[in-house]
Amino acid sequence: MTAPRFEVDPWSLSTGAFDAQSLAHEESVFGLSNGHIGWRGNLDEGDPRGVAGSYLNGVFEEHPMPYAEDGYGYPDSGQSVINVPNGQIIRLLVNDEAFDVRHGTVDDHVRRLDFRHGTLNRSLTWTTPTGSAVEIRSTRLVSFAHRSIAAVRYSVRALDEPAEITVLSEVLANEPLPTEHADPRVRETLAQPLVGLASEVSGTAATMVHRTRESGLTVATGMDHVICDDGSPDGPSASIQTHAEGDVARSTIRASLRAGETLEFVKFVGHEWSARASDTTLQEQVAHAVADAVQEGWEAILDSQRRRLSDFWSSADVLIDGEPRLQQAVRFALFQVFQASVRLEMRSVPGKALTGSGYEGHTFWDFEAFVLPVLNSAMPHAAEQALRWRHSTLAHARDRAKLLRLDGASFAWRTIDGRESSGYWPASTAAFHINADIAAAIVQYVRTTGDTAFERECGVEMLMETARFWLSLGRRDAQGVFHIDGVTGPDEYSAIMNDNVYTNLMAQMNLRAAVAAARTHPDVARTLGIASEELADWEAAAAAVHVPYDAEREVHPQAAGYTDLERWDFAATHPEQYSLHSHFPYFDLYRKQVVKQADLVLALFFAHEAFTPEAKDRAFAYYEALTVRDSSLSAAAQAVIAAEVGHLELAYDYLAEVATLDLDDLHGNTHEGVHLAALAGVWTALVCGFGGLRDSASGPILRPRLPARLSRVRFGVRLHGSVIDLDIAPTEATYRVRSGPPLRIRHFDESVLLESGREIRLAIPAAPEPAAPPEQPRGRAPIPASRAFGEH
Repeated sequence: MTAPRFEVDPWSLSTGAFDAQSLAHEESVFGLSNGHIGWRGNLDEGDPRGVAGSYLNGVFEEHPMPYAEDGYGYPDSGQSVINVPNGQIIRLLVNDEAFDVRHGTVDDHVRRLDFRHGTLNRSLTWTTPTGSAVEIRSTRLVSFAHRSIAAVRYSVRALDEPAEITVLSEVLANEPLPTEHADPRVRETLAQPLVGLASEVSGTAATMVHRTRESGLTVATGMDHVICDDGSPDGPSASIQTHAEGDVARSTIRASLRAGETLEFVKFVGHEWSARASDTTLQEQVAHAVADAVQEGWEAILDSQRRRLSDFWSSADVLIDGEPRLQQAVRFALFQVFQASVRLEMRSVPGKALTGSGYEGHTFWDFEAFVLPVLNSAMPHAAEQALRWRHSTLAHARDRAKLLRLDGASFAWRTIDGRESSGYWPASTAAFHINADIAAAIVQYVRTTGDTAFERECGVEMLMETARFWLSLGRRDAQGVFHIDGVTGPDEYSAIMNDNVYTNLMAQMNLRAAVAAARTHPDVARTLGIASEELADWEAAAAAVHVPYDAEREVHPQAAGYTDLERWDFAATHPEQYSLHSHFPYFDLYRKQVVKQADLVLALFFAHEAFTPEAKDRAFAYYEALTVRDSSLSAAAQAVIAAEVGHLELAYDYLAEVATLDLDDLHGNTHEGVHLAALAGVWTALVCGFGGLRDSASGPILRPRLPARLSRVRFGVRLHGSVIDLDIAPTEATYRVRSGPPLRIRHFDESVLLESGREIRLAIPAAPEPAAPPEQPRGRAPIPASRAFGEH
């Protein structure tokens, strides 16, 4: 077993020693968020730090897009997440000696992320270089109930002798991003992105207002402090003085402690932003938000935090018997999805959530493809808000399609506000499948929740515009077959291919979904100008979509002609040459058979009804030998299909990989933020892999089977308006309806009606003997679960 970096515990993640080399990694996994505010898990005192990080969802700066050679349709400007004013900082001086974990002596230093309380807790004992000893404790949260509020409860206790305590509690603007862009124009734009507009002090409270130089977004930050009374008449007294000017607001707290006495206070920080509100309005909003939090008090806010998480776990928890570290990893993954989404409110979720500045804070297709299914089941309101945000970007998508001389709407490949922010068109503009991924997300959300109001207000229009897009992008050949040429599928090691199977099948689904939605809501269709002739065109195009098949090899090529390409020389590729895109030119990758991430295999999952079981068997074996998993998005999909075709132990190895991806920093880049779509894939691998869940308009199918190392898995899942509990053992599965109407499912090939108040226990058929396990490229097999989780 690889020694876990964090203590194994079912409901928390903790580390018991300070390690400067691991600090940036820990800051990402210890980050706190509510979908609006994101605070990295920096140390309270601000230094040392790996990467400073304080983010607001949707706040970015625009910068020039540098091109060696310009071209038609290239975006003129890019978008990058920035650090908003940082309210985490609490600097401590003991007898005028500044607390720093690198100086003096630190004992019993523990940081613990609590999945049930939504807090980051820290405790330690520090002995100053001159011998004064204090105990320091802090508890940090980003509120789920108060969207604009984060708070820290901080205490320092003098141990063996009196101590003069000074606390400098700050809000600091214009902290630098961790990496500098090579282009000096971009570097200059992002170096000091915030311009101070106003600052104000009222008693112990302070507010600051800034505006981004280029994107014109206004950001307001406020803070206040409350000294905690220990109840004793002769306890320590403390003074607070607050000052704000320019990029810094600071409250100075002073207290004289006798041995055994404690100074304890709560810091409340408010964050607001707007593209339209005046600086005065925003300043008042953040001041009121902080004042309301102060009035409600720490304990009440903490209690609401616990209750919100208790509700979440009661519906979303996945219980694992027989694998303690997997249980911890599953809850870590679900906690990250929850906190990234709980207060979205017309926003999407960046690829790194709000835990780091990786991918420049952009949202990609993987949110709809991987994260949204988890939200549909566990947090449908958050799923709705994210899809409504996509709808709010429809004008940008229409403009993009028009620029590309296409009809309908083409959604941005990577974006913060809906405008395209990628300058590498083979892996962005040409990856048109994002439009179908969004369409599929709409279909899944409506099917899962029954939310016809959303379908009428947003869904029909988005399905219509993406259907128009596909019809204009595709072409018919002389035989009337519908082809989609020159596109890039999910695999980023192939590009500008004809008839990518994943893209074609998803486009087919998109076209059919648009027809179904228009016919379900004919009044909405008439209002949107959808004529019956247009529906007929969509229907005909969907029926004529070409799905390539290599009859000689009896396998679907990833795209037309793909299986005829030369195979990558895996035997000559050394382990240190992965990731391949860092060591080989893209033109070489593009002309060989080598797969960065599941593409055809993802089609086997997302378009499962288009393939026979035999075709899935052959395709999985064929593409296993080509897939190097240089993307964090691959292992979950491979786990799902490996389980379906009978390779349960291989599926479990892939689950172990995706479950420990961020905890063990397997890709060496978690310091840039967690991989949220991969974390959502942990749920997918369990529910759709070992739970065997596939859904369709005709109803859900479940084929549960467990690998040998697991003795029991339990979870709830939302399906067609009902919540179903599934309890899987090695030889039987138990179903019950937790809430909602009766639901007819298929358990393997048996049709079963599930009704509220009645458990149904069904035998799991013996698994057919699988073929020999498929081989992966040399050195690219997943780490065995026994190493990731330990031997039983």
